[in-house]
Amino acid sequence: MNITELDKTRIPQHVAVIMDGNGRWAKQRKHERLFGHKNAITAVRQTIETAGEIGVKYLTLYAFSTENWNRRKEEVDGLMVLLAKTIADEIDELQRNNVRLCMIGDMDRLPDFAAKSLKECIRQTASNSGLTLVLALSYSSRWELARAMRQIASEAKAGTLDVDAISEETIAQHLATADYPDPDLLIRTGGEQRLSNFLLWQMSYAEFYFTDLLWPDFRREHFIEAIADYQSRQRRFGRSGDQIEQSSTD
Repeated sequence: MNITELDKTRIPQHVAVIMDGNGRWAKQRKHERLFGHKNAITAVRQTIETAGEIGVKYLTLYAFSTENWNRRKEEVDGLMVLLAKTIADEIDELQRNNVRLCMIGDMDRLPDFAAKSLKECIRQTASNSGLTLVLALSYSSRWELARAMRQIASEAKAGTLDVDAISEETIAQHLATADYPDPDLLIRTGGEQRLSNFLLWQMSYAEFYFTDLLWPDFRREHFIEAIADYQSRQRRFGRSGDQIEQSSTD
């Protein structure tokens, strides 16, 4: 499908991506898992470029979960080095495309060199006004929710927050994603059909798109196909289809 065939009035504001399949991609080629991660950079680059081109405002990439710290040390160390190098290499490209980089996750768990590279890129792109690229690093939804509950409890204990006034909005304001809208679309590659502890609160009304394609093989045309599939759906948010159709004709 060509990008010109998309309905420009129905582009999702926020797309989240679970980039799955790097290890299996490498194994199929008889390489170590890190080989798959290195060959996934093209998929990341094309996804960012295409999202910005079609008018997506926020793109969140699940790059490294809190559970991923339990992987073999060799893989984790290699991933951190690759992360730092890729971010440093891509700063100029992000600037050219007016992309603002942000992060959600536990920055304190990142090695100093990776955190330094990330913070520098975030600083340099802070004033960019195009696509906001959110990297979910050392992130999990349960970590995020537990942190939010601690913050809320602390404020209630200090008397700065009325317990009876705690609402859905209160919780959302204490999440790592407080500055971003909830995702409209989740794309997951690799054939698995689960959320894997990713944006559990924020995905309440997201549309899900699953593909068997392994992440290193994901390209511009596949992102466009996912957007086209999203546009073929009727988003009801608890209302009936008849209500949606009636509101569109009013």
